[in-house]
Amino acid sequence: MLADTMKTRNPLTARRSISRAKRVEMQFLERVRTRCPSYRLVKEALGELYTQTGRFEEGLEVDLALTSEHPHDPHVWYNLGCSFALVGRKDEAFDALQRAVGLGYRDFDWMRKDSNLELLRSDARFRSLLRQFAS
Repeated sequence: MLADTMKTRNPLTARRSISRAKRVEMQFLERVRTRCPSYRLVKEALGELYTQTGRFEEGLEVDLALTSEHPHDPHVWYNLGCSFALVGRKDEAFDALQRAVGLGYRDFDWMRKDSNLELLRSDARFRSLLRQFAS
């Protein structure tokens, strides 16, 4: 039924509703994080929402915390690389991506098309990173 309602809505109104829903979700997750600061899934969801809503610096803070808490997880390093790229910190983005790959990150198809890494694609280091692990 919700899907039927969304189809008939004005797209601009729907966008505002989605934005409001994301704001409410973010506020909820921020309160949960305050009460349960070590709950990883909340941090990951919050970092994703920050990124989706253009709050890149806050997403970066979450990803930095996650990499210090889970230093052997390639996915948190990949997300950190994305966050660094989104705030224009290319060198740190490449360092984090290199670390992710070194720890076992292998979804190179996604890396090639991930819009969060757009800033890095024209850099020779990006092509080198993909080539290094493509074989």
